[in-house]
Amino acid sequence: MKSLDTEGSSNTFEGLFSDNYADGVIVLKDNAILYEKYWNGLSRDYQHVWFSCSKSLASSAFGILVEQKKIDLSASPAKYIPELKGSAFERATIQDVLNMSTALGYQESYTDTANFYYKYYGAAANTRYVPGQSEVDPQTTAVLGVYDFLVKKAYINEGLKPGVKFEYSSANVDVISWMISRLSGQAYHDFIRENIWAKIGAEHDSYITVDRSYTSVATGGMNTTLRDAALFGQLILNRGSVDGKQIIPKNWVDETLNLTSEDKERYGRNDVYVKAKMPWVAYKNYWWILDETKGEYAAVGIHGQVIYINRSANMVIAYFSSQPQASSVAGFKNFVSKLNACRELARKM
Repeated sequence: MKSLDTEGSSNTFEGLFSDNYADGVIVLKDNAILYEKYWNGLSRDYQHVWFSCSKSLASSAFGILVEQKKIDLSASPAKYIPELKGSAFERATIQDVLNMSTALGYQESYTDTANFYYKYYGAAANTRYVPGQSEVDPQTTAVLGVYDFLVKKAYINEGLKPGVKFEYSSANVDVISWMISRLSGQAYHDFIRENIWAKIGAEHDSYITVDRSYTSVATGGMNTTLRDAALFGQLILNRGSVDGKQIIPKNWVDETLNLTSEDKERYGRNDVYVKAKMPWVAYKNYWWILDETKGEYAAVGIHGQVIYINRSANMVIAYFSSQPQASSVAGFKNFVSKLNACRELARKM
C-alpha cells in the first residue's frame, strides 16, 4: 500500500515510517498483530519513552476515580488539593485542566532556554537541561519538583478566562496526577501499575521518569515497549475492557469522543496548531481528536510518539520515533506524513 507524504511524494507504508525517523511501528487489527517493524536498535523487548502520550494514560487513570464519584469535574482542583488555593489553577475547573484550557500566562517551549516553562518547569521535571538544575538544595530551593511549580511559579493570563481557549501546557497533567495520588492514597506510579498496567497483559515492565523531588512525571515520563504501548491503545479501542473485564470505565472512554461545539471552538481558538493546519478537530481529556464520528483519535508525544486509534477500522497503530524537532508543528513533514499513512491504512482496511 502506498500513501503520500506532506509534499505529495508517494511512498510505501514502511517507507513513510523509515524515511521519517521512526524507531518502530506496530499495527493491530481486530485484536491481532498485522504488521511490526523496528529500526535504529529498537526491538520488541526494549522500552522507549512515550513523552506526552503519557498524558492520555493519566486521563484514563483519572477516569477510574471519576467513575467512583470521588471527583466533581466542575469543581476547582483546589477543592481536592488545598495547596492549590491561591495558585494559577484555583480559578479553573477540573474539566478545564483536562482540556488544557486553564488560561495560564506562559507558553510552552522545548527549545528556547530563556522561556519561562523551559527554565522553571523543565528544570523541576528533569525534562530540560538547565545549568545547575541538579545541584539545588532540596531544603532551600523554592521550586524543587513539579508540584512546587504548580503552587509557586505557574501564573495566569489575566486577559483570558479558563475554558475559552485550548493552550497546550504540560503542567495541567501534574494537577491530575497529584489528585490521583491524593484521592487514592497511592503514589501515581503505584496507581497506574495496580489499576492498569498489571491488567492489560503487558509483556514487559514499564517504568516512569521522576522529577527532582522523585515524583513521577505523569505528563511525559512513561517508558514501555512498543507492543505494550499498543496494548494500552487496544484497551482504549475496546472501550476500557480487556478480556471482558472493565479496566477503565466505558463511559469515561466514550466521553472523550463526545464532542460539543464548544469543544471544537475551544480548539479553534488555539494560536499554534490551527495556524499550522494540523489535522486535529479538538483536544479533550488529553487526547487529540481527528474524527469523532469514526472514533479516530490519538495520544501524541514530542519527537514523534503516537498511539493512533480508529474504532471504525477496529485498528490501533502505535509508533515510536526520534524526530529531530520536538513539536509536531516544527516537525510537520515527519509527523504528519506518518500520521497520514496510518489514516490511509485504516481507510483501506
